Amino acid sequence: MKARVPAALLAFAALSSAAHAQTAPAPLPIHARTVAELAAICAPGPTIGPVMRLEAIAYCQGFLTAAGQYHAAVHRPGARRGAAQRPPVFCLPTPAPSVAQVGIGFAEWAATQPQRAGEPALEGVLRFARATYPCPTPARRAAR
Repeated sequence: MKARVPAALLAFAALSSAAHAQTAPAPLPIHARTVAELAAICAPGPTIGPVMRLEAIAYCQGFLTAAGQYHAAVHRPGARRGAAQRPPVFCLPTPAPSVAQVGIGFAEWAATQPQRAGEPALEGVLRFARATYPCPTPARRAAR
């Protein structure tokens, strides 16, 4: 009888670990190098545990915030760069969307752009922002 108990426990443990392995969520990328990796981190969903989800939200929002702050610093209104100011890549509306809304929007945009999956993450964020938040075209001055 003693020989059967350990064998039964081993069989149960093997079945439990096999079932657990099948239901375990896919790990998130550690770094977002590509559009696809950042989209996987930013995408909402219950497929990962609560702690991992909080880390993913923080990473996504931090990445997007840094990209937005850099864009704002480079494209400061009134700043002069040589002979002409470079126009901004995107223009947020007023009121601006929350960083959470932007992250979810980016993930949704990336899902519709599979050809961009392997591009650098920052390039994808800027493409998304340009498409989603276009700047108004300046009125042309009439020729005299």
